[in-house]
Amino acid sequence: MTEHSLHSSYREKLIEHLLVGELLKFSWKTKDFSLEISKPEVDRSGYDIIAEANGITRHIQLKATFIGSATSTHKIHISLAKKPSGCVVLVYFNNETLDLGPFYYFGASPGQPLPDIENLKTAKHTKGNATGLKLDRPNIRVLNKGSFVKFDTINHLYSQLFGNA
Repeated sequence: MTEHSLHSSYREKLIEHLLVGELLKFSWKTKDFSLEISKPEVDRSGYDIIAEANGITRHIQLKATFIGSATSTHKIHISLAKKPSGCVVLVYFNNETLDLGPFYYFGASPGQPLPDIENLKTAKHTKGNATGLKLDRPNIRVLNKGSFVKFDTINHLYSQLFGNA
């Protein structure tokens, strides 16, 4: 086991903070100064952060994986579709340096709702029940990496999230 699997919760929170820092830094550098970040008090609707800039509010579910990972699917909560401009941001990072990028985005244009996810494959629990059966997770859908749009820079991701600054 590596430190990445042993300390995955720590790493996940670190990547989240690094991404928020990069978004705030871009807002600063463009003299936009409008980006605000909030966190939900409870985790029940599928998003990790709320970001608002240029009059656009985004409920963002964050996913992170290291460059070279074979992961090709990601689980998303159906409640994300009920939020204004809900979206999923997949952040790739360098395993050694923790540098971020590229970024992958699943969602719609600023101000538009998440594309329909109801008909995506329903996720299953990773562990079986007492009989070994892996039951469905009715509120979770499986999203293929091919559904995401790739952005090489934080500038392009920011524009996708909030329009031109």
